Amino acid sequence: MPKKLSRFESSIHVFRAMKRMTQQELADKVGVSRQTIIQLERDRYNPSLLLAHNIAEVFGVSIEKVFTFKSLIAEEENLGEMSSVSKQKC
Repeated sequence: MPKKLSRFESSIHVFRAMKRMTQQELADKVGVSRQTIIQLERDRYNPSLLLAHNIAEVFGVSIEKVFTFKSLIAEEENLGEMSSVSKQKC
């Protein structure tokens, strides 16, 4: 199985709370099931570009505000550097 290169994170729950919107209300506005919204909020489902756009549009923000993609390679390199620094101090 190929190694993942990035991690996907969603802030949907934050924007929903600010708008006082339920998962079902958001799901209805973007045309998906409540279960899809739940999976998105738990970072277990990657939305299509169109769905990501529609969700961001409901909240009146850019896609980048709602969804972030973090490089796992950069994180691993940083952890490796911190680990080697810790070993040098010992």
